[in-house]
Amino acid sequence: MDFDLQWLLLALPIAFALGWIGSRIDLRQWKREQRSSPKAYFKGLNLLLNEQQDKAIDAFIEAVQNDPDTTELHFALGNLFRRRGEFERAVRVHQHLMQRADLSAAERERAQYALAQDYLRAGLFDRAEEAYRALEGTPFDTEARLALLQLHERSRDWRAAADDAARLEKAGAGSFASRIAHHWCELALEADERGDAVEAEAALARAREAAPTSPRPWVQAGQHLIRAGRHAEAVATWNELRRRHPDAFVLIAAEHAASAQTAGLADEVLATLQALYVQQPSLDLLQAIDMLDADAARVRQRHAEHLARQPTLSAAAAVLRDMPDGDLQNSLVATVERAAKPLHRYRCAACGFEAQRHFWQCPGCLSWDSYPPQRLEDM
Repeated sequence: MDFDLQWLLLALPIAFALGWIGSRIDLRQWKREQRSSPKAYFKGLNLLLNEQQDKAIDAFIEAVQNDPDTTELHFALGNLFRRRGEFERAVRVHQHLMQRADLSAAERERAQYALAQDYLRAGLFDRAEEAYRALEGTPFDTEARLALLQLHERSRDWRAAADDAARLEKAGAGSFASRIAHHWCELALEADERGDAVEAEAALARAREAAPTSPRPWVQAGQHLIRAGRHAEAVATWNELRRRHPDAFVLIAAEHAASAQTAGLADEVLATLQALYVQQPSLDLLQAIDMLDADAARVRQRHAEHLARQPTLSAAAAVLRDMPDGDLQNSLVATVERAAKPLHRYRCAACGFEAQRHFWQCPGCLSWDSYPPQRLEDM
């Protein structure tokens, strides 16, 4: 026992010394790695803040090479590639992350979401949809559903978009009633193009059910009835629109007056248009009234009163047109109308995109209901 104890006492210091030497070697190596990796990382951040994206990418690539196990560096590099439009490289970075066996579930879901964004920005909609669907039931579920909604709207898959919006609303992500109504209105337009009147009416009914306060289903329902030659029903539908949404009614005021003439309801509709004009005067309403009461003297009087009430270029052009014909009068009318033309447009309240006609969805930023029903001149 004495012999064994002596060897044990001798072995303990040796083992301690070897362990201490080994730990120092590992510690020095770890310190070298930590010094080199953060240095490249912070260098990349500095370049990125100075908007030197090319050099920042080179710095992040160096950092990834020094520390290939750091997922944050991969995410930063992939996001940089996506922002620069290098979608193929962004996809490769995020696919490499997805293939790592040591990646946690949370990081794998994050990489899946980043990969879906890469596909969407690259215009690979089928792959983007598949990638977003793989995120159902994850912490990225709401973001994925919102992205799918936007994706289906961009691809004009309105039925899928309506389903997406309904699921989001059910999940408590907010109110999507108005958006769902627009989806059904788009489906009604497609049915009208196919000549399927029954399907179009059913879609419009679904739109009114989804958003009773939305004006578009009422506007479109009247237009659908006109195409079917049912002018009296169109007048009744638009009378309901006038009661519910007088601001949006001006969009179809001229169509309303034309249908009233066809249906023999000119006097009744003229009285309602005149009453509405008193509440909210606009040139669109005035033109609709002129269609139903074309007496020259009364037309001139209305135009002069409108110019006094709303001194706009379009109102001035209308008054000039009422004057006796002559070279000077024609020149003045042409000049004023040319000056007023840029003000006849509608402008998106979200992005400022201007258009000659009213849009329910902005062609520029794809926002819904961002166009006021009034033209720039009337605002």
